[in-house]
Amino acid sequence: MKKLQILILLLIFNFSYAQVDKIEPEFWWSGMKNTELQLLVYGKNISDLVPEFSSNIPIKEVKKVENPNYLFVTIDTKSVPPGKVQLNFKKGKKTVQKFDYEFKRRNPNSAQRKGFDSSDVFYLIMPDRFANGNPNNDNTPDTAEKADRSNPNGRHGGDIEGIIQNLDYLNDLGITTIWTTPMLEDNEPVFSYHGYAQSDYYKIDPRFGNNEDYKRLADEMHKRDMKLVMDYVTNHWGSKHWIIQDLPTQDWIHIWDTEEARQQNGFQRSNYRMTTQFDLNASQTDAEGCMDGWFDTTMPDMNQKNPLVLNYMVQNAIWWIEYAGLDGLRVDTYSYNDKEGIAEWTQRVMDEYPNFNIVGEVWMHDQAQMAYWQKDSKIAAIQNYNSHLPSVMDFTLHDAIGMVFHEKEQSWDSGMIRVYENFTNDFLYPDINNLMVFMENHDTNRFNQIYDKLEDYKLGLSLILTVRGIPQLYYGSEIGMKGEKSKGDGDIRRDFPGGWKSDAQNAFTESGRTAEQKEYFDFTKKLLNWRKGNSAIHHGKTLHFVPQDNVYVYFRYDENSGETVMVVLNNSEKNQSLEMKRFKEGIKNFKKGKDVISDKEFELNNRLEIKSKSSMILELK
Repeated sequence: MKKLQILILLLIFNFSYAQVDKIEPEFWWSGMKNTELQLLVYGKNISDLVPEFSSNIPIKEVKKVENPNYLFVTIDTKSVPPGKVQLNFKKGKKTVQKFDYEFKRRNPNSAQRKGFDSSDVFYLIMPDRFANGNPNNDNTPDTAEKADRSNPNGRHGGDIEGIIQNLDYLNDLGITTIWTTPMLEDNEPVFSYHGYAQSDYYKIDPRFGNNEDYKRLADEMHKRDMKLVMDYVTNHWGSKHWIIQDLPTQDWIHIWDTEEARQQNGFQRSNYRMTTQFDLNASQTDAEGCMDGWFDTTMPDMNQKNPLVLNYMVQNAIWWIEYAGLDGLRVDTYSYNDKEGIAEWTQRVMDEYPNFNIVGEVWMHDQAQMAYWQKDSKIAAIQNYNSHLPSVMDFTLHDAIGMVFHEKEQSWDSGMIRVYENFTNDFLYPDINNLMVFMENHDTNRFNQIYDKLEDYKLGLSLILTVRGIPQLYYGSEIGMKGEKSKGDGDIRRDFPGGWKSDAQNAFTESGRTAEQKEYFDFTKKLLNWRKGNSAIHHGKTLHFVPQDNVYVYFRYDENSGETVMVVLNNSEKNQSLEMKRFKEGIKNFKKGKDVISDKEFELNNRLEIKSKSSMILELK
């Protein structure tokens, strides 16, 4: 009896002492360009185990770290065909656990997928606030925060199904690309709806749906020739991330060793001074304060100098691109990352998908500073740096847009000259058509809050849809939605009316829109659908003229197709009469122009009359 008890105890010891709970990524693909794959294996005391594939898959390295609950297993997948292989974990000669690890077959031309470009128009959605297509997932047992629409800073219940159900609305509007704020699990107890404190990088938040729903969203969009862009966060994870809860190594995140930080689990807030990344005069202390400081208390700062961290992020991004069929990434707080680490991350993703596109959030207020972060920047090359980032966001244009339409009179540095001056710095960017242009986003005042008149919305939209770059709209602006940043982020992230069955109004439908909402929508739809087919706007060059009397005139022209578009923005409160001889350089031999907005045709041989606070977009003929 005693021997039996001992045997039972030995069996319990062998099978409980070292137990694999998780392998990430949970599957991979055959035929990837980078054939090296690093598996993160997690479980109690698994460093005692030895991994072994039953097939002839070479294990290049098994790395143990200070936490015995982790193994990092690097394998060579070069000759691995699609299918399942057995991965064994052994203790001595005994096999403790067996796993079927799958290598999937890649979709045809996956590596050559084409990312978004300047022929596209982005529509930025906060999924929790857009539409609730499946009320059954508003609350789940394994997530902390519950839905409460009465709380402007709480979860409201919008989800993936809600987006899918309204894809035809967006397609009809003229949108080609959707960028959603993060939808990976964010299990913070409060403010989890925005998704930027992610707790599992391989799992869609169950309150949005599941991984299959996310893939279905991409598939449904592709059926409509639309593109899906994931909001990817490299700079920080959420404090509830399962890896953060049991760190593989102490240097997985930046833990600060100051008296204040020690009282807050290593937290020290970033100084947010992104200029220290390239400032030749910056102190190392200040540079580290930006790169290594935490974005917020619930967002530990990731250490991209740690190759295990960086590799995990690279593989995770590639996993989502391959799994969901993504068409691009938008990278949050790009310039807060370790600059060398984020450059390597970007390059490795782009090497796998050479025609892909990634836009980085570089929230700076100087064109040279923003241009520093774009791929092949000659400014950054002075410091032998290349971010490899194809696209950046044009925040200086956003700055100008936030003031210009209140400035009814032009002076030396106010009025439409603000917009003109922004474009005079285009020479700083290595790829000017690969800038994202926008009037607002999920972190700023709503454009229609700053300007409460439809005429200003028409001016702003006419501008961003006709200048160089990739326009981005924010959900609900097409029906005049407002929101004041000073009232809290919840106010600039209001629910789209009609996204919930209980809503009194449904602005997703024509009959459900008010007369005012219809004016906003119809104007937006007309310009967006016109823009889809105009190569001069997509890829053309720009010729612009110094604004006079608060009127800005510019031309977009495509030398290959011969298309030319003349844009006139009258920000003055007075009707204006323009002498056409001044614009002969852009008009050339064209005689007439048809206004896209009014559908009227105008002669170009004498003067052009334009009403106050209005725009004209003339296709020259």
